[in-house]
Amino acid sequence: MSQKVWAPGPAHMELFGLPGRQQHREEISAVTGNAAGPAWPCVSPPNAEPVLSWELRNVAELPQVRAELRRAAAAASATEDGADLSDQLILAFDEMASNALRHGGGRVRAAVRATAEAYLIEVSDQAASAPPTPAVGRDPSEGGLGLYLIAELATQHGWYVDNGHKHVWALLPR
Repeated sequence: MSQKVWAPGPAHMELFGLPGRQQHREEISAVTGNAAGPAWPCVSPPNAEPVLSWELRNVAELPQVRAELRRAAAAASATEDGADLSDQLILAFDEMASNALRHGGGRVRAAVRATAEAYLIEVSDQAASAPPTPAVGRDPSEGGLGLYLIAELATQHGWYVDNGHKHVWALLPR
């Protein structure tokens, strides 16, 4: 499976006042511990079995969806650290879904699927030409670090386009 990576080019970096790729990577490492770079890989997720899915229209729906996801994760968890893993799953899901609702446009669909070892979170929107772009050159207090956070929590992450929809995904350990 080939892996394409979108990264901001010189014009993008100049537009946002970034002096160069090396310093850019160092800024990201200082904020994130190096799990994510300036780009998410363009690759399809692994196969997983359906658990839950939603069609979302606005961020006001997210508290109810989080509660439903928390109940399902708690019911599936049989370990002592299940609460921590459940919190991480819900945090990553919430970041991905709210990004799609705020920036993706169009119809947003969100799903959680399972493999033997992990949960696969996948969120799609109609902004197929806008790859997931971590915040660059921004003070962390201004927000925009959700994609870095997801990359830190996930064992794998990526995005792809299918039928005019962008799909952003992350694989979190169960």
